[in-house]
Amino acid sequence: MSNTHRIATGAFQTLCHDHGTSRPGQPPLLMLHGSGPGVSAWVNWRLSLPVLSQHRRVLAPDLVGFGDTERPAGIHYTMDGWVQQVLDLLDALDVPQVDLVGNSFGGALALALTIRAPQRVRRLVLMGSVGVPFTITPGLDAVWGYQPSIATMRSLLDLFAHDRSRVNDELAQLRYEASIQPGYQEAFAAMFPAPRQRWVDAMASPEAAIRALPQETLVLHGREDRVIPLSTSQTLADWIPNSQLHVFGHCGHWTQIEHAGRFNRLVADFLAEGDGA
Repeated sequence: MSNTHRIATGAFQTLCHDHGTSRPGQPPLLMLHGSGPGVSAWVNWRLSLPVLSQHRRVLAPDLVGFGDTERPAGIHYTMDGWVQQVLDLLDALDVPQVDLVGNSFGGALALALTIRAPQRVRRLVLMGSVGVPFTITPGLDAVWGYQPSIATMRSLLDLFAHDRSRVNDELAQLRYEASIQPGYQEAFAAMFPAPRQRWVDAMASPEAAIRALPQETLVLHGREDRVIPLSTSQTLADWIPNSQLHVFGHCGHWTQIEHAGRFNRLVADFLAEGDGA
């Protein structure tokens, strides 16, 4: 199965990519994207969706404020609101439980969702994740402070990727054009206004709640990440009891793009372990 749905989630319609088919007893995989300018589920996961959906059903929504999901007038962007959007999506699709992958901001959302609705999550993958306290990096401050221009987008790609050859000017153009769609920059600017350390703090889940997570968790990070420090994943791996940490050398913030083959194999194998349990 390969479809793109618009699904009612509260007061707005969420665009969701829905690929592949799960076997009996195998939960779908839900993939939550990051918060960079011009991001969407497809842009974030385009190298993973076709591969991982060969093994199971994969759901990848555009979180509200991003991509082609509706942006209700007057909406306030909060972690509570994003968690509710995802729960409404799963309820609308009649999906009681998922395996969950979160990238960066999507990792913070994945943590918050798992803490608040632990019965909805079987296994958890956190990639370059926010969700624990850290001092905002110049890279993240630049990402959240983005003002649209093709030159600025190219400079952000240099921040995201350790090997710039992996992210070409075509991608910069794609992300730039997405960032200037009507209403997009207004929504993006409303999410993370300066001073931006407060948004890092607001995305952090309580340490005790993270330490109480029972889920098997795979933590992934690029060693050369200049947007989210490696120390965040080291903290997550220390706090989550049933966790394992994989650090990619010669890799920036985009593990799923710079090391797509390895990322997809690691995630597929990790989820398959749960299928066999």
